[in-house]
Amino acid sequence: MARTTPQINLNLNVRGMQASATVAINERSNSLIAQGREVLKLGLGQSPFPVPEPVVEALRRNAHEKDYLPVKGLAALRDAVADYHSRSNGLVRTGEDVLIGPGSKELMFLLQLVFYGDLVIPTPAWVSYAPQARIIGRQVRLVSTRQEDDWRLSPEQLAALCEEDPGRPRILILNYPSNPTGATFRVDELRALARVAAQHRVVMLSDEIYGEVHHKGQHVSIARFYPEGTIISAGLSKWCGAGGWRLGTFLFPPTMRWLLDAMAAAASETFTSTSAPIQHAAVTAFRGGEEIEEYLQRSRRVLGALGRWCHRRLTEGGLRCCKPSGGFYLFPDFSTRASALAARGIDDSVGLCERLLEDTGVAILPGSCFGRDVRELTARLAYVDFDGEAALHAVAALGKDAPLDDAFLRRHCAKVTKAIDRMVEWASD
Repeated sequence: MARTTPQINLNLNVRGMQASATVAINERSNSLIAQGREVLKLGLGQSPFPVPEPVVEALRRNAHEKDYLPVKGLAALRDAVADYHSRSNGLVRTGEDVLIGPGSKELMFLLQLVFYGDLVIPTPAWVSYAPQARIIGRQVRLVSTRQEDDWRLSPEQLAALCEEDPGRPRILILNYPSNPTGATFRVDELRALARVAAQHRVVMLSDEIYGEVHHKGQHVSIARFYPEGTIISAGLSKWCGAGGWRLGTFLFPPTMRWLLDAMAAAASETFTSTSAPIQHAAVTAFRGGEEIEEYLQRSRRVLGALGRWCHRRLTEGGLRCCKPSGGFYLFPDFSTRASALAARGIDDSVGLCERLLEDTGVAILPGSCFGRDVRELTARLAYVDFDGEAALHAVAALGKDAPLDDAFLRRHCAKVTKAIDRMVEWASD
């Protein structure tokens, strides 16, 4: 008797979905490298720096921890996270206001799962916000920001959206310093956004995963101005160089304890708890100290200098790009080369990035992955393809006041500078 293949029915919300763009570009780059191609990897936004030694040592000391921890997280870690936000943002919170998860990405998914409402996303935006909402079946409202505003959401845009249906429940994701643009908000802009959000009772999910890598160490949380309605998302991946450790944190207002509890209930039926050794080690990270502060200062110096260099080189080469304030991203616009690109058969951001990779070996992501129209000739690059540990040692040897000049960057961040040079030359050809 002939065997028949059973009919498989996919959930309509995931049918046709592809792997996350950032994961896909990293896997494709590695595949090309394995084939012998030179690839300059500016696609995946992974910190180039090592995990600080005190945090690594804490993991060694706690490698024997094997028991399931409380679903909300290790009590000592929840307290350390609350204290961290008290020091950095002046927020009065306790460990009871903290939820720990296996990466902030998972916590964002759980938030949308348990909170019924629209997800409001200013674009360009990180690649996974909207797909998560669509998997769950939530309505996504994309708000297109302008390059003239350095891609920042304006209070007027938020007010206009909320006034369409004033009573509708909403979560607004505010990510800054931004992935993909590197831009951040001024204090007056945060105050104005907070006023609108409070007026319309919008739940603010402030994704501050790049807060500690603000290039001048001057990150300000919007929770200072909207404490009753802001959840702060953070973790270890970007400032602590520990993306693969998968540890994220949410800090809630005390009035949202019901939402924290609901997410914890869902977590108990999904991931149960976050890795025990990682949680114990993370206590050291969030408590900070002199050695970790020096690590942060050196990281910021390298990223700030390299970001300014990349921005200057791109803009001098005729591309449009806002100057980065934090993180390790840029969002160049190739529209000034639209006619020349069209003559080469390139008329959208996907084709642009495909041809750039084919012609130069430089891997970046199209702006369409970040919520922009595919016909817009924008792209995101992550300037992280360098040996971060060697760069930190070099900065320490220079001393505090020595500038990180062109020669330093071309020596210690050679792949990034080579990639930017190739991009500019390719776009100008």
